[in-house]
Amino acid sequence: QVQLVESGGGLVQAGGSLRLSCAASGIIFRLYAMGWYRQAPGKQRELVAHITKGGNTDYADSVKGRFTISRDNARNSVYLQMNSLNPEDTAVYYCNANWFGGSGPRNYDYWGQGTQVTVSS
Repeated sequence: QVQLVESGGGLVQAGGSLRLSCAASGIIFRLYAMGWYRQAPGKQRELVAHITKGGNTDYADSVKGRFTISRDNARNSVYLQMNSLNPEDTAVYYCNANWFGGSGPRNYDYWGQGTQVTVSS
């Protein structure tokens, strides 16, 4: 059974920092590209940061220079360090694991349950 479990969300004042973690199980983690997405009330889910299995990273323009995604294949985990938070960063943050491969091949796509991040002004 595949599980992605996020942690580290919470309430923080503007200008503060949080570090989100996502622990994966049930997958061969090193094969997967990992991403952090967020969804604010009334808005569509959007990609925040992405890291390939090789460690290449990409960020939404709105978080470049403030957020850093990293992964630890030995711990089957991906992290999102969020600095200089502002109220516009308030959202539920979701972890995603994606791999295209296997005997099909086919797309394997998994989501965590989300963790709330609230930034007060």
